[in-house]
Amino acid sequence: MFPDPKDVIICRCEDITRSELREAIEKGYTEFEELKRYLRVGMGPCQGRTCIPLIRAELARYLNSKLEDVLIPTTRPPLVNMLFGTIEDGSEG
Repeated sequence: MFPDPKDVIICRCEDITRSELREAIEKGYTEFEELKRYLRVGMGPCQGRTCIPLIRAELARYLNSKLEDVLIPTTRPPLVNMLFGTIEDGSEG
C-alpha cells in the first residue's frame, strides 16, 4: 500500500511533508527563499540536493508557471572564523 501523497516527505533533512509545504505556500510563502526561512527546507545536511527540485515542482504547480520560472535558492557557504596566521603557517589553529 502506498502512502497518502500529502504525507510524502519532501525535505528529509527537516522532515517536511508535502502537506506542510502546501500549507506554507497557501499562507503566502510562494518564493523558495521564503520557504527556506519559514520551513528551513534546503538547509539540512544535504543542502537541498534532494528537496530543491521537489519544492520547485510544487511551487511551479501551485503558481501555474514553468519550472524554470521558479528561482533556485541562493547558496551561502558556511562561515568559519579563521586567523590569518593559520592560513600562513598551515596549522589547524
